Amino acid sequence: MNHRERMLAGLPYLANQDGLLESRMAAQELLYTYNNLPPQRWEEQRGLLEQLLGGIGENSTILPPLRCDYGKHIVVGRDVFTNYNLTILDVCQVTIGDRTLIGPNVSIYAAGHPIAPEDRATGWEFGADVHIGKDVWIGGSCVILAGVTIGDGAVVGAGSVVTRDVPPNSIAVGNPARVLREITQADRDHWKKEMER
Repeated sequence: MNHRERMLAGLPYLANQDGLLESRMAAQELLYTYNNLPPQRWEEQRGLLEQLLGGIGENSTILPPLRCDYGKHIVVGRDVFTNYNLTILDVCQVTIGDRTLIGPNVSIYAAGHPIAPEDRATGWEFGADVHIGKDVWIGGSCVILAGVTIGDGAVVGAGSVVTRDVPPNSIAVGNPARVLREITQADRDHWKKEMER
């Protein structure tokens, strides 16, 4: 396997081999243009996202600035909204499901480095896929680490650091994030009452 294949397979790899540096530079050029377009040129922004990302669904919005490594390893579903200053280190696949909401200053890190300093000094890195389900709400300033899956309908509280999987239809908060509870009918009933006020 070459280093690009190793990276995508979640195996240790060198980030300056087999065209990886060139791929990152191409993504940075697209990002520079995307992040600096005036807001009224939203159709051009959309076109740039379609070039950059591995896929983006209908009616999805990613507010600039956006930062990522490659772009092509990111797949965004439909009706997704991400607020300002999203960072995705997409050395492996990152998927964001339909109707997911992502607050400002969220960081998704599919990348990692060895723990021991002598191993980090060799330049080898690794990654693991990150999967965010449908109908998820990720609060502002969250950090999601490599290998994490966030289940459909989950909520991650603002400022949380997600180091392990979050089950579907649950609320996780904290650093490291822990499951607080499941989302219940009482949550739905409370919202209906608020809407009727």
